[in-house]
Order: sequence, then C-alpha cells, then structure tokens
Amino acid sequence: MCGICGIFLFDHTAQIDPAVLLRMNRTMIHRGPDDEGLCVRGQVGLAMRRLSIIDLRSGHQPIANEDGSIQVVYNGEIYNYLELRSELINRGHAFRTASDTEVIVHLYEEMGEDCVRRLNGMFAFALWDERRKKIFLARDRMGIKPLFYALEPGRRLVFGSEIKAVMPAGVSRDPDYQALYDYLSLLYVPTPATAYRAIRKLPPASTLSCTANGLTIRAYWDIPLPPAGDGEAYTRTCEEELRELLQRAVQRQMIADVPVGALLSGGLDSTMVTAIMRAKLGTPVKTFTIGFDRPSYDESPAARVVARTLGTEHFEQVVQPRMIESIPDLLASFDEPFADYSAIPTHLVSRLAAQQVKVALTGDGGDEIFAGYPTHVAYKVAAYYRMVPRALRKYLIDPLIMSLPTSLERISFDYRAKRFVTGAELPLERGHYWWKVIFTEEEKQRLLAEDLLKMGFRDTFEVFSKHFEVARAAHPLNQLLYVDAKTFLLDDNLTKVDRMTMANSLEARVPLLDHEVVEKVALISPDQKARGLQTKRLLRRAAKGLLPPEIRRGKKKGFTPPLPYWIQHELREFIEDLFSEKRLAETGLLNADHCQGILREHMNGVRDRNREIWAVVALVCWLEKQAGV
Repeated sequence: MCGICGIFLFDHTAQIDPAVLLRMNRTMIHRGPDDEGLCVRGQVGLAMRRLSIIDLRSGHQPIANEDGSIQVVYNGEIYNYLELRSELINRGHAFRTASDTEVIVHLYEEMGEDCVRRLNGMFAFALWDERRKKIFLARDRMGIKPLFYALEPGRRLVFGSEIKAVMPAGVSRDPDYQALYDYLSLLYVPTPATAYRAIRKLPPASTLSCTANGLTIRAYWDIPLPPAGDGEAYTRTCEEELRELLQRAVQRQMIADVPVGALLSGGLDSTMVTAIMRAKLGTPVKTFTIGFDRPSYDESPAARVVARTLGTEHFEQVVQPRMIESIPDLLASFDEPFADYSAIPTHLVSRLAAQQVKVALTGDGGDEIFAGYPTHVAYKVAAYYRMVPRALRKYLIDPLIMSLPTSLERISFDYRAKRFVTGAELPLERGHYWWKVIFTEEEKQRLLAEDLLKMGFRDTFEVFSKHFEVARAAHPLNQLLYVDAKTFLLDDNLTKVDRMTMANSLEARVPLLDHEVVEKVALISPDQKARGLQTKRLLRRAAKGLLPPEIRRGKKKGFTPPLPYWIQHELREFIEDLFSEKRLAETGLLNADHCQGILREHMNGVRDRNREIWAVVALVCWLEKQAGV
C-alpha cells in the first residue's frame, strides 16, 4: 500500500523541480511511512510513499523495466501477481524484485494499455513510457484505490493518491460550487468531481493516457447488466461456484509478508470473510471491532459471539466522544467535505487494528453487490402500498405515520416509516434517490446564501440518473445495485475506508469486491439476491457450511455512532459554537438562520436532524481550513 504522485510537463525541454515533487510526496507520509521514492526524468517526475506489505527487502519504487525506459509508481495490491510473474518470466522478462509492482511494468511491455485487463486487485498506478513520451494512469475496477488529477491544457498534468498531494504543485484552489451543491444532498462529492474545479477523480475501471497532444480517458470494464428476464438460476452448482469464488478471493487477499487481521462488525459480510480466513489459515485470526454505549448502535455483542464461534483472537473498544481528538482534523483527512459520520468508528477501529497488524480484510461492498440494504426491497413494498386506496393513504395512514414521535435510535421505525410514505409515490429512480438524499433541492434553496443560488445549479438527481440510464434495460433490482456501486459504494463507503485506514497506516482489503465475485453475482437471477423482504439471500445461502444459522440470518445494523445523542450532549458545545451566526456567515455559502433552525429542531427533540447537522459541520470545517482559519 502506498501513496503516489507526479507531474508531467507537456514541453519536452522543461525540467521538473524535485523540491516540488518532494513536497507533494510528503503530504502522504501516513499512506506510506516505511519508504520514499522519486524519479525525475526531465519533463516527468514520479514519487511514492510505501507501506511495505509484499517484498519488504527489494520492493522499493519507482520500479523500471530492464532498460529503464518504463518507470512505475503504484498504490495497492495485485493479488494474481504470482501467476502473471510466472507467465512473464516464461516470455523472457527478467525480474529484479519479488514485488507485485514489477509485474505491471513487464505486463505493460507485453500488452500496452490493455495490461489492466489482466490485473486482479485494488490499484492506482502511474507509468512513464519514455519512448512514447506518455504518462499512463490506471485505477482498479471498483474504485477501491483513489486517484486524483489536474490537467492544465497545453502545460501539465498533476496527479496524486489524495487531493492534498496535488496541491503543493500550485493547482488552483477555486471551489467547484456544483460539487458542493451535490455534496449537501449526498454527504459526499460524486465522481468525477471534487470540491475543486481544477481537480478531478479518475473514474473506476478507467485509464488516463496523456502526451503533449492531450489527454484521453478510457473505460476498460463495467459491472455486467443482463437484460431484465435474463439471469442465471441459482442451482447447487451455482452455490458451490460462488462459495469457491469467495474462498479464492479471500485466500488471494491474505497474501502478505506482514501480519494480517480482519475488521469484524458481527454482520454477515465481515463474518463471512473472517470465517473463510480462519478456515484457510488453520490458526486464530486477529479480529477488531468498535462498540458504543447505546444498544441500538452497538454491534460489539454480535462481533463477540462471532469471535467466540470462530475462535478468533478478538480485540474491541467501546467508543466515547472524548476519544476523538479533533473532529476537524479527522474530517480534514478527506481533503473535501465528507459527512458520513461512520468515518469516526472506522478511524478508531483502524487505529486499534494498526497496533497489531499492517493489513486487515473487511466485509465492505457486500451490501452493494449482494443486495443488503432495506432500499433494495423498499421499491417492491412501495408498489404494494400504492395498491391501497389513495384516500385511505392520504387521509389516514400517512398522517398517522407522520405524527409518530421522533426517536434518536439508529434507523428508528419512525424515521423509516416517514421516509417511506413520503417517497412511496415516486417512480423507481426517484424513489431510490429519495432514500439517499439529505438536503432536497427545495431545502437547499433555503439552506444556501442568496448570492450562491444566483449561480444556478442542476438537480443533484442527475448524478444518479446518468447511471440509471446505463442500466435501463436491466431488472429493477440490478438497476439499484448498479447505481449504488457507482455512487454510494464508490464515493462514500470505499472513500471512507481508504482515508481512515490509511490515516492509521493500515491497509484494508475488500475481498467481496473481487471482480470475479462481482461478475458472478451480477449475472445471477435478481430474485435470488433479494426475495420478499429478505435481503442478501444469495450470500446467506453461500454461507451454509461456513456459518451457523443464527449468524447467517442476522439483521443488518450498520456501523454508525450514536451521533444524534452526542450532538445533544457530549458534542453540544462544539456544535453550537460551529453553528454560531458569525462562523456560518463567514462561510459565504450558508444561510445562518436556516442552519440554526435545523439545530434547534434537533436539540429540542422536534425532529432528528443529525445528518443535516453533520453535513453542515463537515462543510464549515472544510471551508475554514481553506480559508486558513
């Protein structure tokens, strides 16, 4: 695991300043505290920070081919590198290291830009082709590893694993206001945008090729989308094949020359991964979890049961708000506004794990691939609800539900019921978006300052609609899964896991997102993924023989702290100070009166507004950091 960065100047007579490259690289020491490497070749400069996982002795980067005409810096792991290495040696390539990085160099010599199609792993790399005077960037299929770039046409390309690594090159800091507008609805900035106009995210499963003639971005893979009505029936053979794919993915991702553990929530996904690890290792796995002092938020008892059942060496910690040294510093790890507050326990469990291991496998991605969210069955429930006479819904059921008292428990019944009835009339695409949106278009008109609204913004729903358009011919459930993979999984879940683990110099691996697993599941009939109100049916069946029934049938809880209560109590002083009229007005973006009204509603128990409040917190912290406050 590493952080990478670099600069490519279009003028072949120009020279990279090594001091600038060094400053860029040292913004990412947390991503790679073990080693540092630079390569400056006139118009191009490559740099990396290394967290040594494979080939601890000779895996120093950049790594070159035999004559030095190709140089690569790389972040991630190639899990099938031993197979590829053997093939390449048989074709006459000479290896100087035992690292997975060197496979990329020689595979590029063989296949050119198509080399990415042979890689199984999580990766972001930059390769300099001296003969063609070309810089070539690539990102893994699901977007597990990040890669940012800034193009100044006719002048240069700057790139890095984090936004902070791009900034020392003097890239413009002007905000992308449409991106910030979208953030307020989604709690993250959607790909390919960032909070900065000049900086973009390279999309997953994409390559970027840049010469003095310009830049080209190409997609090399996508999640399969069988037409509605198609799909492989779930047979015993299919079940066995899926289980074998999962076992192979976990075993591949256990490869390392350092200790490997697992982040264990007690849910089905992480438990499945841990069970396979235990079976493959034959010895106890080190597992890590975080608990909370409110039962509806606490998964640690379930994780404890799993650890006892599987015989793991288990470590857990109960989180208190005082354990969070600095919320602004934690939020700054994302380099742009990011308001999924499950980042807090992810940071703390990563810190706990990093005391014992350098690599941890997680169950992330299971919900988006195997249909694990309640929203993946809500569209069917909504269809039945619409069969109830409209008058009965409008004048009796809806008012009754909307009058339910507010609860601050995790995903409480009143929250789900109110959300459901207010979105039940919407078509599939809008209905799915409704479950995700925090500030609606109407609410943003009241939330934002008048001067900002004069700029004019497109509807944030278009972030989702472009992906729905690609999936239009697929079964409704497959449409939802595809859109979730392109939005929430990519820009929220995987972003959170990467930044929080890397902030603690811990490498997180996500075997449920192995592309062979993703492809297999995508092609299986949708009614096998979610039937009736049962989510994740496919994974539960594949877990037979690996997990006891009580664990396979467990309900999803999620990994979020009791923030609604913390806002009212332990974090009250911090929140109220941040929501002061002075601080809100100084942002130049927010309507202070409306923000304070949201806070009052929450503090007085009128309505749970914790998500909206945290969205404002993350935005204000980012804006103040930009202003040097």
